[in-house]
Amino acid sequence: MNRPPGTRRARSVTESLLSIVLVLEACVLFFAGLVAFGLKVVEPVLPAWAALAGAGAFIVLLVATTAVLRYRWGVVIGWVWQAALIACGILMPLMYAIGVGFALLWIWCFNRGRRIDAARTSGAANRPATDPDPSNEGETP
Repeated sequence: MNRPPGTRRARSVTESLLSIVLVLEACVLFFAGLVAFGLKVVEPVLPAWAALAGAGAFIVLLVATTAVLRYRWGVVIGWVWQAALIACGILMPLMYAIGVGFALLWIWCFNRGRRIDAARTSGAANRPATDPDPSNEGETP
């Protein structure tokens, strides 16, 4: 992949949408971690700061996953994070609803993004090649 320096790789619509979902989850998880710390939901077993540490680690994993969504295994990891977010409901029951909501958003973005990418790919394949010579404009073959 030889790109001129300073240019970015073109991202697929699926990759962009799934990245948005993961970053939104990271933002929500930041506040959920603060709530878990404030309510001391892990205190019987662990110190309260462990909730912040766990949320912070999960946030780092979510944001790091956005960098590998171009690969199939990166999307699989994203599916795993959806299940893990739902599983956070064990500590705070409201996280069940939040996790299911984000999982539904993930599924919708995954399906819609793939559909848009497929339409763009088929549209590019059906488009005729353009003539780079502007002097031929208006002429019919």
